[in-house]
Amino acid sequence: MPRNQAQRMVFALLTVIITVHAYVFYSLYVVNGATLMALNQTTGVLAALRQQGGVYMMGRYLPIWACVLTEFALAYLLEILVGSPASFRLASRVFDPRATHPVLFETAIICATVGIMCPAMSFLAAFLYYPYYLGFSPVTLLANWLKLVCFNFPFAFFTQLFFIQPAVRTLFKLLYRKDLQRRAAQSA
Repeated sequence: MPRNQAQRMVFALLTVIITVHAYVFYSLYVVNGATLMALNQTTGVLAALRQQGGVYMMGRYLPIWACVLTEFALAYLLEILVGSPASFRLASRVFDPRATHPVLFETAIICATVGIMCPAMSFLAAFLYYPYYLGFSPVTLLANWLKLVCFNFPFAFFTQLFFIQPAVRTLFKLLYRKDLQRRAAQSA
C-alpha cells in the first residue's frame, strides 16, 4: 500500500505505535499480571507496578512510559531497517506482487513480518527484562528468549493479521486518501 519511503515510514510508525502498546499491555497484564499481583499482594496490575516502583527493565525499575518509549524506539528502528524490507522480499519470493491478489500478498507480508519481528523483538525483550539481579548467564538469556517467543508468537500472529494491520491500513487510507484517489484515477 505505501508507495514511497515517506509513506513506508508513516505506515511503520502507525504499526509500531499500536503494536508496542498492545505488547506492553499483553506482557504486563496477560503474561505477568497474576505474578505481579501475587508478589506485591495487590488486586490490580497497576497497583502492583506502583508498589514495586515500576516495571523491571535493564536492571532497574522504570515507569511504564519509559518501557513503552524504549520498546517503541527499538521496534521502529527494527521495523524500518529490517522488518519491512525483509518481509517484502520474503513475500516476493513466494508470490509475484504484480500477479497476486493484493489481499493475499499483504497477508504474506504480514506473516513474514511476524516471522521476523517476533523473534527479534522477543530477543530484545529477553535482554531488556533480563533478571540482572541474579547475575548474567547466556543460557538464561536463551531460555528467556525462547519462552518469550512461545508466548508472543501466537499473540503477534493473530493480532497483526486480524486487528493491528487492518486498523493500520484503515488509518493509512484515511491519511493518504487524496493520494490513493489520484492513483486510482490514473490507473483507470
